[in-house]
Amino acid sequence: MNSNQLRMIFVEYFKKLDHEIISSSSLIPENDPTLLFTNSGMVQFKNVFLGIDTRPYRKAVSIQKCMRASGKHNDLENVGYTSRHHTFFEMMGNFSFKDYFKREAISYTWRFLTEVLEIPEKRLWITVFCDDSESEAVWLKEMKINPQHLSRCGKKENFWQMGDNGPCGPCTEIFYNHESTADDHRIEICNLVFIQYNKDLLGKLHSLDEPSVDTGMGLERITAVMQGVSNNYDIELFQYLLKSLRSLLGIKKSCDTSSMQVIVDHIRSSAFLIADGVLPSNEGRGYVLRRIIRRAVRHGYKLGRYELFFYQLITPLIKVMGDAYPELHRAKFNIEQVIRQEEIQFSQTLSRGLKILDQAIRNLSHYEIPGNIVFQLYDTYGFPPDLTLDIAKERNFTIDYIGFNKAMKHQREQSKKSRQIAVNHIRAYKISNVTNFVGYETLETEAVVTTLLENDRPTTILNEGKSGAVVLDHTPFYAESGGQIGDRGYLFFPSGKFLVKDTKRSSTVYLHLGEVIKGKLHVKDKVEAKVNKHSRHDITRNHSATHLLHEALRRVLGQHIIQKGSLVEEKRLRFDFSYLRPVPAQTLYSVERLVNEKIRDNLKTVSSTMNANEAMKLGALFISDTSKKYEDVVRILNIGDFSVEACGGTHVKRTGEIGLFKIVSESSCASGVRRIEAVTGQEALSYIELQEQQLEKLSNLLKINYNGLTLKVNNLLKNNRSLEKKLIELKKQIALQNISYLVHKAIDIRGVKVLISQVEKIDYDTLRDIVDELKRRLQKSAIVLAVVEESGIRLISGVTRNCLDYFNAIELLQSVTIKIGGHSGGRPDMAQGGGKSLGQLNEALQSVYQWIKEKLQ
Repeated sequence: MNSNQLRMIFVEYFKKLDHEIISSSSLIPENDPTLLFTNSGMVQFKNVFLGIDTRPYRKAVSIQKCMRASGKHNDLENVGYTSRHHTFFEMMGNFSFKDYFKREAISYTWRFLTEVLEIPEKRLWITVFCDDSESEAVWLKEMKINPQHLSRCGKKENFWQMGDNGPCGPCTEIFYNHESTADDHRIEICNLVFIQYNKDLLGKLHSLDEPSVDTGMGLERITAVMQGVSNNYDIELFQYLLKSLRSLLGIKKSCDTSSMQVIVDHIRSSAFLIADGVLPSNEGRGYVLRRIIRRAVRHGYKLGRYELFFYQLITPLIKVMGDAYPELHRAKFNIEQVIRQEEIQFSQTLSRGLKILDQAIRNLSHYEIPGNIVFQLYDTYGFPPDLTLDIAKERNFTIDYIGFNKAMKHQREQSKKSRQIAVNHIRAYKISNVTNFVGYETLETEAVVTTLLENDRPTTILNEGKSGAVVLDHTPFYAESGGQIGDRGYLFFPSGKFLVKDTKRSSTVYLHLGEVIKGKLHVKDKVEAKVNKHSRHDITRNHSATHLLHEALRRVLGQHIIQKGSLVEEKRLRFDFSYLRPVPAQTLYSVERLVNEKIRDNLKTVSSTMNANEAMKLGALFISDTSKKYEDVVRILNIGDFSVEACGGTHVKRTGEIGLFKIVSESSCASGVRRIEAVTGQEALSYIELQEQQLEKLSNLLKINYNGLTLKVNNLLKNNRSLEKKLIELKKQIALQNISYLVHKAIDIRGVKVLISQVEKIDYDTLRDIVDELKRRLQKSAIVLAVVEESGIRLISGVTRNCLDYFNAIELLQSVTIKIGGHSGGRPDMAQGGGKSLGQLNEALQSVYQWIKEKLQ
């Protein structure tokens, strides 16, 4: 049985037991700042278990994409070196939301393992929580397992809880005995969690009226059992990838197994992370992806492969996993490009970083690499600390993690601050009211106040002049979502009015944020809710234009374009998308023309609701970024036959209402992500009028009509460049004439001519020419020249080859820059750098004489 067959059998088994089949959610958890990645099957149902959210079904089955490469659940260090650890894995799970409980859950799982998969009972071992007599009885009396195969364990092993408080309960685990001589011959293949308690802030357990079940089975481990192997990397999925890797690298099967396993594991996690919208960076999820890619490439180097190779494993990966995960097919081009770009970038920095590391190791008197060096490699060359540790281990060194963490403190604090968990008003105070949104049909309606919040706490009254949040039983106000900002407007009540400055939502509850302008607002008051129609219409135009832009980019640049984010406001729209290089101006004009063509076509927009899987099959576009999670039933917007996209936002009825579309900028907003900003309607017209006014001013200034402007400006620039070139040449001639003066300033120190001097402002090219000429004339020499400018100090150093046995130009310049708060780099015979502390410059330059004396001893 292969992994594809196992997926199908598992899902079909639970489908026959009336479980709703739920697609895997993204590896990026929805609205959960406590998690960097989805690490279990229950993550997408977390709010259901917490009682915040509901689903139209009470039983579910899924096969969830999971990552364990960060935080508490971090298997990265073990990957490749053990038979069962992976960064990416698949969790098969079945769930009960206040439906069946222990007896049925245990029975379903046991029958699946022993009857459907026909795993011999003698190979299976059970653990239960020591106080869970109910589960124990089911196992012994109903499943009739061998009592010697059941163990009772404590809280550490067999009691699950989501956090310090909240839902929790005992669990029972199933282990498979591979009957191997390996240490881990008995391996966990299934865990059934029985969520039957709520733990309060004092740590006391309260029984839940309606308990739930969360079950998980690792697909890779079960596949290994079914294929009779004890090493996950021996299953057919990994064996195909390993075979492809050996062919790609031209190596034999007996090669370094650990490195091979690291690479085939990491191609899975890299591909799925990129498909879900993550890009390599130096923080958060992007940093984890960068670590994974670079670790894989590093292991390729260990196998003797120094050319690009990692991205070429995407094709074989899609062959074995593409049927189960169609998003790999859709994102293939983008995944390959992102990995290839990261490989290129890493190869360019690796050699420089290794030189720094080699130099550091040579100068060490002990076997620990200092934290500041580890940080420099990370900050400057993109070396993750674990990669530095990998390299250090090969040379019997350790690294100073404490020193590294100290150097990283500022970044860590910033990162922590950005991920800080703010307690949500709705979750904290268990506001269970459902707000019925009617804003698609109308911009005003009568409603009843169900909840008031002041200073983030529930209240029964909001007085005049007070700010707070209002929850209504139904509302025409659109809450911020999908990039579209929340509506503004007023809530009118008999004694006054409430100004709505913004609208937010959590699940089914809408928060109208603002201030009581007049009167007093009470819970249960009737209000007339009115959206600012001018604001809404402007936002609506921009949102529909965003859909047109998305499809236009796909048609002009290619179908691999993936939306990475958007912002839809009244005045403008912003659209982020995956693309590795700047979009040429002519291409942007083509995109803009296509959007305006569809506006002139006055296409009709039609919204409908359908199952998310159905929508994907019809080709609807879904955002593949951040924490966007779609419900099982989604709203689909069709714009004529041009665009089909999942969207809950508000839109024009016909594209002609947009009026006009104008791109105002295209830029980079992250590695591999481009950003387009645009305006529509009156804002677009105003923008064009402003451009025309600027052209008119320029035309009057240069005394030429519009048609001749480009030629006139080009001629002016050409003349300017010619004059600048002549000026540089003149300065260079003057500087070279002063070389004789500089030669006479040189001081002899033990046979080496040392020249330290501050010179007039001049460009670096001329400075290098001067240093080369000085070295030629002075022969055995060391030179440092400084130029003081408004922006700081520029420095250059030169050392003749006959002095390199004593010191080099980089070391020489560093002895100066370290005293003036600067940095430097270059070659052994010539280096350049800079600094900021002008007051320390003279002292720093004079110190060079003593430094050279000590080096020549």
